[in-house]
Amino acid sequence: MNKTVLGNTGIEVTKLCFGALPLGPLQKNLSVEEGAEIIAYALKRGVNFIDTAQMYGTYPHIKAALEKVDFLPVIATKSTAETYESMGKAVNEALEQMGLDHIDIFHLHAARVDTDVFDKREGALRCLLDYKKKGKIKAIGISTHNVKVVDLAAEKEEIDVVFALINKIGRGIINGTAKDMEEAMEHCRKNGKGIYLMKVLGGGTMIDDYDDCMEYAMSLPGDYSIAVGMISKEEVDYNVRYFNGERNLEGIITIKNRKIVKVSQVMCKSCGTCIDACHSDAISFDENEKAYIDPSKCIQCGYCIAACPEFSIRVV
Repeated sequence: MNKTVLGNTGIEVTKLCFGALPLGPLQKNLSVEEGAEIIAYALKRGVNFIDTAQMYGTYPHIKAALEKVDFLPVIATKSTAETYESMGKAVNEALEQMGLDHIDIFHLHAARVDTDVFDKREGALRCLLDYKKKGKIKAIGISTHNVKVVDLAAEKEEIDVVFALINKIGRGIINGTAKDMEEAMEHCRKNGKGIYLMKVLGGGTMIDDYDDCMEYAMSLPGDYSIAVGMISKEEVDYNVRYFNGERNLEGIITIKNRKIVKVSQVMCKSCGTCIDACHSDAISFDENEKAYIDPSKCIQCGYCIAACPEFSIRVV
């Protein structure tokens, strides 16, 4: 499989990145063994890059997968921690739970945070810099859906890698359009930042338009790696074949995009926590003052699932 180097980091990754979010408790909730089998299968098929996060709950799955292969892939993770102390705990949790002696890329997890993110998370960033000096982290990144934050990161010396949301219709992008995000990414690229892409398929909601979505992302200047969430060996096979240059494939995957995020009207307590957690403006109260998720805006990120205190939101 073709590879690319992330900016000035020297980290070489496959163009297809295994997105670990969907197989964890925020979405499919596969067992550790089931998830490990799928991840290991992708690694054996040639993928060398895994993206995860503290909130995804998939560290055990990754650790079990690593025990099934004979090489160590590039692993990127992220945390919403804001302070020095909480970020230190997050880094150590990642190292311990995945059985690693270092993390290749550790992001500030800042999907919907605005341009004051580097001020608000000054302590967390300082912690990552210290762990980088110790050799526990190779590169520091930021994961964001915000055009302005991507543009700001281009000028931030401490940031090595940017994990940016982009797709052909701009679904889920904050503070701009797809064109605006393209320009912000180009700013990062010219300044030597490594970039890889998320939500190219709109979190799975645009999978019926798979070819056009992927062609759009692959045509962007920069030769980027693309993170794709996968929850089955069938999905791994399809994506690997596509990224290896095969086209006009039959049997486009429909398993994931036929799943939608829904709220249990019985369990919903109308607290609004999910509305605050949603960065896509996809959740509002209906006429009964119950949370309603607009499938045309939802990117299936699972943040509302993690935020709901009543466990009333599920992928169905």
